[in-house]
Amino acid sequence: MRNAHAPLPQRADGLALAALLFAALCTLAAYGATGLIGKALVHLEAMNGGWQVLFWLVIAATALLFLPAFRAFAESRRAATALAAGDLVTARIETAAARENGWVTFGWGAFALIILGFASFVMMNDAAVGHTFFYLPLIQEKWWLVTRQFLINNIFIFVVAEILVLIWGLIVALARLMPGKAGQPIRALAILYCDIFRGLPAIVTLYLIGFGIPTSGLPDLIVPHIVGLFTDLSAMTVAEQRAATRIPVTWWCILALTLTYGAYVAEVYRAGIESIHWSQVSAARSLGLSYMQTMRYVVVPQAVRRIMAPLLNDFIGLQKDTALVQVVGVIDAFNQSRIIASNAFNLSAVTIVAILFVVITIPQARFVDRLIERDNARMRAGG
Repeated sequence: MRNAHAPLPQRADGLALAALLFAALCTLAAYGATGLIGKALVHLEAMNGGWQVLFWLVIAATALLFLPAFRAFAESRRAATALAAGDLVTARIETAAARENGWVTFGWGAFALIILGFASFVMMNDAAVGHTFFYLPLIQEKWWLVTRQFLINNIFIFVVAEILVLIWGLIVALARLMPGKAGQPIRALAILYCDIFRGLPAIVTLYLIGFGIPTSGLPDLIVPHIVGLFTDLSAMTVAEQRAATRIPVTWWCILALTLTYGAYVAEVYRAGIESIHWSQVSAARSLGLSYMQTMRYVVVPQAVRRIMAPLLNDFIGLQKDTALVQVVGVIDAFNQSRIIASNAFNLSAVTIVAILFVVITIPQARFVDRLIERDNARMRAGG
């Protein structure tokens, strides 16, 4: 018997019809995309029976979208029948199922359209776009040359700078939170540092430090005295002394990136530290721990667990900004790919760099996701 006070379930007929139309649209798009790709393959004289089979499989796979769409339509009809009969429970169940299958159709249909759109983009203009960005003979020939520079320079700079940023950012964050009047000038310096280096673009900092400090002559005043403590420079020629005391430009790049990202990471640390309830600090201080001991043993370990995701975002930004070191003459992967691209009049070498950066970013993101899930599970379990 129908309850007069129970709200009537909303109909899903419109969504089911839209899902059917969308499934038809996706199937037509698959037919058109495979036709476009087929014409490009004919132009390249690469068309064969295998491609034809693949095209029909793609069209058939896209047509599978009709299955959830038809289920959604059938369920919406059953919901309408149940509603007319006054069976609100069945009507709600069938309506919910219809909506679910309708949105499944839209979700996988959007996925199919994006994949088909990308494939069509690559093969547009008789595969001229694909030839520009994905010329396989050039990629096969030059991938190791680009990858080698990526490992030697980009990865090295990223790993060393990341370690230094973690340490330096924590130092700056603790300086910003230094308590009392005695800590006021330290707080002011930390705030000034963060404001300056968060305001400066990374490329400007790299240029100023990578070119400015070496040409200022400052290293020539300091480094020879330090090296002279371990090596007899008097027995060397002037050229040998300069070679022995010269700091590679890679280290100036690491310094510039550390200063830049240290300001961002310091703010992330500070947000994590301030998210810890003040009662924990009070309890630690009441037990006789000093300010630094409280930070080290109580606050910072908890804060770090809370800021893993924001830290990952900063480290991904740091990882990508290693491509900026080419402005000071470092032959990294991007600079090497630019040289290849200018010689071959093709951007496929730059595509190699893009793939390398994406490949090393995805595992980091998944690793941090696992850490966050494990930490959340431990918190839910009361650990």
